[in-house]
Amino acid sequence: MHSYAALLGIHPAISVAELSALLPDFRPIHRFDGPFITFESERELDQNFLTRLGGIIMIAKRITGESAVGIDDLPVLLKTELKGVKGKAVFSLRLTGVAPKKAHELFKHCKQYLKQHSIPSRYVGGPGNPPKPIQLHDEGLLDPKSGCEIVVLADKNDLWIGKTVAAQDVKAYTLRDIEKPVRDTTVGLLPPKLAQMLLNFGEYLAKGQGQGRETKGRILTILDPFCGTGVIPLEALLRGQSVLASDISLKAVNGTTKNVDWARKIYKLAKKEPACEIWKQDATKPFELKEKPNVIVTEGTLGPALTDRPTIKEVEGLRKKADDLTIAFLKNCAASLPGIPIVMTVPVWYAQKKMIHLEKVWQVAAELQYTPVLPPHTDPAIPGHFSMLYRRSDQFVGREIVMLKPR
Repeated sequence: MHSYAALLGIHPAISVAELSALLPDFRPIHRFDGPFITFESERELDQNFLTRLGGIIMIAKRITGESAVGIDDLPVLLKTELKGVKGKAVFSLRLTGVAPKKAHELFKHCKQYLKQHSIPSRYVGGPGNPPKPIQLHDEGLLDPKSGCEIVVLADKNDLWIGKTVAAQDVKAYTLRDIEKPVRDTTVGLLPPKLAQMLLNFGEYLAKGQGQGRETKGRILTILDPFCGTGVIPLEALLRGQSVLASDISLKAVNGTTKNVDWARKIYKLAKKEPACEIWKQDATKPFELKEKPNVIVTEGTLGPALTDRPTIKEVEGLRKKADDLTIAFLKNCAASLPGIPIVMTVPVWYAQKKMIHLEKVWQVAAELQYTPVLPPHTDPAIPGHFSMLYRRSDQFVGREIVMLKPR
C-alpha cells in the first residue's frame, strides 16, 4: 500500500468523500491541521488522477517508508529527492504542526546541506508561507528534473513526511470557468470544481460501488437534464465520457452548444468523440432516449440568486417551488428512466434565523424506490438526510448534494 497525504479543499467532508468514491481501497489514517488527511491506497496517484478531482488541492506521497525518520533528517531526504536535478535545484518545504523557530532552522539547514554537497539551490515560499498550487506548477516543483516540495505533517500523535506529486491547475480552471464563450450570471453559476465532484459521485454510483448499474469497463454516458450553459457536460467530455444534455431554456441549450464547440477546439477533442447530444426539453416530461445513460448528474433548481439573507417567510415560497419541481423531476426519472442512479444538487437557504432545506423530496424519493447513499467514510451533513453540503460563506443559498440509488 502507498501512503499519501491530501490537502483538502474548503469543504473537507466532500473532499474526503470524493477520494473515497474514486479509490475503492481508500483507507483514511489520520487528520492533521491544514486541513490534511493521510490515507493509504494501492493505486499510484499522480497529476492525471488529481486533475479529475474538484475538492483536493494537492497530493503528496510518503518518502520515508517504514524506517524511523525524524524531522532533523529532512536535509538528507531533500538531497535524495533532488538527485535527478541538473543545474540549480528549486525546493520548498510545506510544514504543518512545526514550531516557527524549528521551521526557520529547517529551511536554513536544508539550504546549507545542499550547498555542502555542491547542489546549488533556491527555495520557494518560506516558513508559514508555503507555495500556492499555481507556484508548484510554475516553479517546477512537480518536475523531478527541476525540483520538489517536501511535506511535513506533525502533531503529538504522528509525523508524516512525503513529496508533493500533484496540485490543482488553477489556470486550467480559470480557462474553463471564465474564458468559455457563454456564461449566464443571471442564474447560479456552477463551479467546474463542483461539477467534477458531482461527476465523481456519479461515477461511483454508475460503476456499482453504490450498487448502481455496472458499466463493465464501457465509456460512461452522463445525462444532465438541467444543463444550463453546460458546465457538467464540458467536464464530462474532458474526461472522455459521453454526454446527453437538455434544458427547458432554448437560450441555455444554445449556450451549451457554443461552449461544447469551444471546448472541442481548445482541448482538441474530436468532433463526435466523445459523443454529445444537446436538446431542448422540460426535465419533468418523459425522456425518450435511444440509449439510456449510466447515471444522471445535474444541478437542480436553486431558485433566484439572493443578495441578502432572506426571511423565513420568503424562503417558504422558494422552497415550495423547488420542492414541486424536484419532485416532478424525480417522478419523471422513475417512470421514464427506471434503474438509473441520480446525483443532483438541491437548494439550502440560510435564512435570518435558521437553515432551511427541502423536506418533501426525501419522502417522495423513498416512495419512488430511491435510496440516498454516500461513499464510505462520509458523515451526513444534515441530521436525517444522507447528503453533503456545499456553500461559500458569503452565499445565502447553498447546495445539498444528493446521491440516489434505485432499489
